[in-house]
Amino acid sequence: MDFLWQESAGGRRGPKKALSLDAIADAAIVIADAEGLAAVSMQRVAAEVGFTKMALYRYLPGKSELVAVMLERGMGVPPEMSAGDWRAALTRWSESLISVFVAHPWAIEASAGNRPIGPNELTWMEAALAVLPEGLSGAERMDAVAVIAGQVRALVVQPSESGLLTAITEHAARFPAISAAIADIAVHGGHDQAFHFGLERILDGLEALITQRV
Repeated sequence: MDFLWQESAGGRRGPKKALSLDAIADAAIVIADAEGLAAVSMQRVAAEVGFTKMALYRYLPGKSELVAVMLERGMGVPPEMSAGDWRAALTRWSESLISVFVAHPWAIEASAGNRPIGPNELTWMEAALAVLPEGLSGAERMDAVAVIAGQVRALVVQPSESGLLTAITEHAARFPAISAAIADIAVHGGHDQAFHFGLERILDGLEALITQRV
């Protein structure tokens, strides 16, 4: 994990070259944004930055480490938040996180599973934990952030509304409950609010739990 935490973006050995870890990651991000994570390879990135594949190995052991650096660069740092209104702060945190995943859809895959974690990702977690009010145990605070982050991830990967409408229009009789819900939306509105609806319910639950302990 040293490559994620080093102060300098230089290579691990040999003479200094006109290349940096950030430049490598940025080139890989451009590829992934356009074509997906599967299109990223050490060979492809080397060609993009104008160096040989072997030159990249002086900076990174392989693709998994490259993806970790890409995620660090892609996530950046969370927004400034005030702990005065913890619900507003966590809403801003969530909106900023979903913006990251919308801008870099590959980050969903890159942030899953057992992998190296860098300072930017931990800074996001630190920021969310720091604004939670008193009344939750350490485990509950960590779980609360995980649930909120899960809400963000779930909404990013859900099927598009246009695809749902196309499918249900052709098969309305087979799915009467879905058809009824969509018909109600057509009359009363309120569609495309799943992200904030779910987030508000999570925050309501946390507030109720905290209040009953005071």
